[in-house]
Amino acid sequence: MKILVVGGSGALGGHASMHLAEQGHDVTIGARNPPNPGTPMARMPFLQGDYVAGDFTPEKLRGFDWVLFAAGNDPRHIPPGSDFEAHLHKANHEAVPAFFAACREAGVKRAVQLGSYYHQASPDLVAGNRYIQSRQAACEGARGEGRPGFDVISVNAPFMVGSVPGLPSMIFEPYVHWAQGKISVPAYGPAGGTNFMSFRSLSEAIEGAFERGEPGKAYLVGDENLSFAEYFQRFFDAAGNAATVEERDEEHPMLPDIAIPQGRGEWVRVNADPAEVALLGYRRNDVSNAVADLVEQFGGG
Repeated sequence: MKILVVGGSGALGGHASMHLAEQGHDVTIGARNPPNPGTPMARMPFLQGDYVAGDFTPEKLRGFDWVLFAAGNDPRHIPPGSDFEAHLHKANHEAVPAFFAACREAGVKRAVQLGSYYHQASPDLVAGNRYIQSRQAACEGARGEGRPGFDVISVNAPFMVGSVPGLPSMIFEPYVHWAQGKISVPAYGPAGGTNFMSFRSLSEAIEGAFERGEPGKAYLVGDENLSFAEYFQRFFDAAGNAATVEERDEEHPMLPDIAIPQGRGEWVRVNADPAEVALLGYRRNDVSNAVADLVEQFGGG
């Protein structure tokens, strides 16, 4: 299939692009800027555009069989000086459905929207969080554009762990250096936890959604429910650091409270439906493997 991956220059979209290309698909990267030249995505065709600005018109999208949308905006993407809520509303409530409508008009047959898990895994968090509300709106708005002949499926993912060759990471590289003893932060994790999933498992789930997903369905995917201390322990173990990561009910400088929407000390668990796991065909118990890959990629820095 000829596939466009919007957001394919980033970590999740980039890994999915690599995976889909390895399966024999003709993959094009769609993004505001070309992929990092040190990554495999840089060798793929590139289509420049910003979905928030409406750049992906039906004319640009025509000729693609499938589209993966992996570019949803979160707090990291708010332009400096912009109003937080106004930007999220424009990006997720308005621009995402408009993008999928353009896909339909262009004759795209199947599209997957990569979303966030909070509104499915912990619906109680929706009412008080504008970001979670906007991601729910993107999920529902994308699927709302589906019609006979144009299938839209959502894959809603938890905390993601993994690497893309040549792609820097402002999150995982410091974790690796901390586990190696190169950053002076005590060995602890904040109280609470969530579900974690590897890039590799997610890419497999995305492939399965394209191949076998039910039109209009939102799949909640996930792998391992871990406390944050257990999660960080994986990094210390992979780095060969014998320290025991303890749990503390205090803010962590490398996982601040603002990055824990459910609140420090609370959990968001995912117990993925075994039938859906089998349908989508993604592997389980892959978090430690993903952490080992990160230590290999960033451990020499």
